[in-house]
Amino acid sequence: MEAKVIFYSQSSSTDSDDACHWGEGDAGIFGAEKTDCDSPIALINATFQWINDNLKNSIDFVIWTGDSARHDNDELIPRTEEQVIELNELLVHKFVEVFGKEDNINDTDPTNDFTIPIVPNFGNNDILPHNIFTQGPNRWTKTFSHVWRKFIPEEQRHGFERGGWFFVEVIPNKLAVLSLNTLYFFNSNTAVNGCASQKEPGYEHFEWLRIQLQFFRQRSMKVILMGHVPPARTPSKQSWDETCWQKYTLWLQQYRDIVVGGLYGHMNIDHFMIQDNNQIDMQLISGDVEPENKPRQSNDFSIQSSAAYLTELRYGWSSLPDNVEAKNMEELNGVRLNKHKNKDKKKKKKKKDKKKGRKSKHEKFLDKIGGPWAERYSATLVSASVVPNYFPTLRVFEYNVSEALEPPKSIQDNIERQISPSSKKHKSVKPHPPSKSQPPGPAYSPQTFSWLSYTQYFANLTRINADFASRRRSKRARFTYEVEYDTKNDTVFGLQDLTVRSFVDLAARIGAYKPKKDNLLSTTRDGVEDNISATKRKKHKKNRKHKKRKEMNKTWFTFVNRAYVGTKNEEDLHDQFGFAVED
Repeated sequence: MEAKVIFYSQSSSTDSDDACHWGEGDAGIFGAEKTDCDSPIALINATFQWINDNLKNSIDFVIWTGDSARHDNDELIPRTEEQVIELNELLVHKFVEVFGKEDNINDTDPTNDFTIPIVPNFGNNDILPHNIFTQGPNRWTKTFSHVWRKFIPEEQRHGFERGGWFFVEVIPNKLAVLSLNTLYFFNSNTAVNGCASQKEPGYEHFEWLRIQLQFFRQRSMKVILMGHVPPARTPSKQSWDETCWQKYTLWLQQYRDIVVGGLYGHMNIDHFMIQDNNQIDMQLISGDVEPENKPRQSNDFSIQSSAAYLTELRYGWSSLPDNVEAKNMEELNGVRLNKHKNKDKKKKKKKKDKKKGRKSKHEKFLDKIGGPWAERYSATLVSASVVPNYFPTLRVFEYNVSEALEPPKSIQDNIERQISPSSKKHKSVKPHPPSKSQPPGPAYSPQTFSWLSYTQYFANLTRINADFASRRRSKRARFTYEVEYDTKNDTVFGLQDLTVRSFVDLAARIGAYKPKKDNLLSTTRDGVEDNISATKRKKHKKNRKHKKRKEMNKTWFTFVNRAYVGTKNEEDLHDQFGFAVED
């Protein structure tokens, strides 16, 4: 397929007005990293070739979070509907090249054309005008029903044309991926207005989601939620309408027995976010009260605005309950600590506390986070993109399959389940919570389909482009993705798994450090902070505080460094996030 709708030009100018289409400059063969330029065809082809050579035979399904069409960042070449459609068709063709079956020539079912399931999703740049997605059926749901006919199960195409949502049972009768149309939740979509009013497509979308989750619960299945725009919610960045965020958080709470997690894109930075069930407001969800009238925010997410957003995330996490005892997580996982000193004294103290009705610090901590599994919270994961705003990235998850191959307990026909028009006359139904006898779900307790870890890959375009541009090094020049980090052996994040409890613990460590007014901070070249106190303390106390602050700050700076896929040098990181670099 000819890529006649990609206008990227090697050695063109990376200035925003030229967009790597015009002039002369540093645009590399595989893209212009750390710019607003879109991906060249060379990067698309090389990425799919690398997947073919390195991942094809080791992955079970693909989650494709959208934004496959170029951005409208060149006034001299405005986007057209034909270009948007052709760019998405190009990506479909690339998936066929890598994952297409070679032996189903006479198979008339287009959804049987791949060796593994592939689940696509609408991005805000996959439509025209970008961001604006009207109530369905509309021309885009009808168009993509055809473009994605190989991915959308036939019995769900009518529903897809109605609202752009669907699901795929990536492991039949066991695990489903639900593709959410987050453009109906998106604050920048001026064609819709939240999820509280029964007239809004966002309201209908959550009713569809509630019905699907209820059916999957009845079938003893687990689900992954995926979409394009994530539910970011800080003072400077609220991506979803508040009523949609409220419903999403409530739905995650009520269906926590079956939801594995949520995966999103759009923001181009590698990070995660925490939803707090204590912030659920049933009056907002029911539409009895209106959310605060906040102005619609710009869709622009520059490096400067992303820095403010990440800082606000950290500030929010600073109020998370802190795990005050280092032994708590070890005790939770059945590891007994060999501490024999003063054992009898501790036992006596515990007995006295129980007699007085007091709770230990650990018990109070567990009460604050919603029990040992942190069920007060839910987590959302956001991956960086292939588009080289920073470095191109891919993410591969490892999940628990201990019982996935066992025969299902019950099999029910996979029929289309739509919302009848009459149901829209009624108030939104609050989803039923899991049974009290139900064990914690896969996002909270390690079990079948729980995420165990992920590997973050990146392509260092600075080095790759230089290798291909240099005649002396041309023989060893090759395009490749390499491991940026793997949560299995990452000592900084220390994620023993990808449960909500692990992410809450990580978020608390990221947000735990607050510099005092009488402290000055300077940072060494290796990124470890020194604490210079304006007041004198005893040596052993100072060393203890010093050690804790080094750990907290190292976690935070690792977090922001990975957010930008390692493209920012240390001085820039410290300048942007408020710390001076030591000379």
